[in-house]
Amino acid sequence: MFKDMFSNRHKNEKVNTVENVDAESFEKMIKEDENAVLIDVRTTMENKMLRIPNSLLIDIASPFFIPELDKLDRNKNYYLYCRSGSRSFHAGNHMLKMGFKNVCHLQPGIIGWKGETEQDSSEK
Repeated sequence: MFKDMFSNRHKNEKVNTVENVDAESFEKMIKEDENAVLIDVRTTMENKMLRIPNSLLIDIASPFFIPELDKLDRNKNYYLYCRSGSRSFHAGNHMLKMGFKNVCHLQPGIIGWKGETEQDSSEK
């Protein structure tokens, strides 16, 4: 599914922006992609309050953001989200500059998400 998103691009064409994906397509993609890595780039507090299940938290505002990204496999398919889509878009552009190949983000962020969510039990 992820490869289909980029099928219209030429093999030698450089990708220099993150793909915007609507909530319905994003949900379908993360369910069907066996190489999917779902990343929440919001703060720890936001993540505790509400998140998409099975997402990895890497806060874009953390001083450890780039070092944490650097530990990831650049050949996986990355699906990013934040609250409204701005931070995830910027995080995805950082990833592309670092050599990640397949990066997209949820537009308009978790506020537009209709799928399953979870929160820490202490926050309920």
